[in-house]
Amino acid sequence: MPDKVLIHSRFPKAMLVRIGQRYDLMDAAGKPPAEAFTREQLAGVSALITAGGTPLGATAMDTLPSLRAIVCYGTGYDGVDLVAAARRGIAVGHSPAANASAVADLAVTLMLAVTRRLLPADDYVRSGNWSAAKPSSLMSPQPGNAGRRVGVYGMGEIGRKIAARAAAFETEVGYFSRSKHDVPYRYFPSLEALAEWCTVLMIAVRAGSDTHHAVNAGILQKLGKDGYVVNISRGSVIDQPALVAALTDKTIAGAGLDVFDSEPHTPDALTSFPNVVLTPHIGGHTIEAHIAMQDCVIANLDAFFAGNSLAHPVG
Repeated sequence: MPDKVLIHSRFPKAMLVRIGQRYDLMDAAGKPPAEAFTREQLAGVSALITAGGTPLGATAMDTLPSLRAIVCYGTGYDGVDLVAAARRGIAVGHSPAANASAVADLAVTLMLAVTRRLLPADDYVRSGNWSAAKPSSLMSPQPGNAGRRVGVYGMGEIGRKIAARAAAFETEVGYFSRSKHDVPYRYFPSLEALAEWCTVLMIAVRAGSDTHHAVNAGILQKLGKDGYVVNISRGSVIDQPALVAALTDKTIAGAGLDVFDSEPHTPDALTSFPNVVLTPHIGGHTIEAHIAMQDCVIANLDAFFAGNSLAHPVG
């Protein structure tokens, strides 16, 4: 009999086909495990798969007395209470860098879409205003990429790929991260200094207490009226009300957002701005990225059930 694995988050079934061929999956369909299964069914569960952003705390872990491995489908693991897991002797794994290329591609796509006003341009054509020669202030010339200053907040695998892609567009690239890296980009000692220098701020850090609302009203003020912010990390990194206020007051020029504070719910205020491009957390949503993430999940589970350390442990 294949080993049982609990699916803790809500996943499209297509994502789980390969994993289900190897393991006996108990799909909670996004419900708390205790609501989806009986105590007896949960008693023998030793491993589970979760989306990194889905809250998984001590209370849920207590309903799984045999749990010894939490495997995150994706790079992030901010929803997992790592302290609670460590206390219970539960190993936590993830899929490091598996979706980095896909996420970096979307970050640059958002930058181009918002700075070149692609959504208003698309509407200008579809509405018939172009063929009718109706003037539009949104169609006025905008600064191009050559010489644009792109600041990358976070220089992990995704940050590095964003920087390389941005540099290919003849931009100047700078970055801020917890430590200086051996990369060919200008290092800034603080997020404040980076925001003051750049005209596009790319957010590529992990979610956590140290990055929660790191991009606040003060940072947006430093970014300035010609500046844009692009977020492909986690919604918690931006103070969302401060962002709405900055867009309303024209403190910044625009934003490209793939992540939000309370997904899938997006404030109506954000959807009303023509200078904001929104996508539904699809940064890592490519066929290749999903195959790579599934490879990591399977490698972690195979190692665990073989009695070995996880192949891709957190930290």
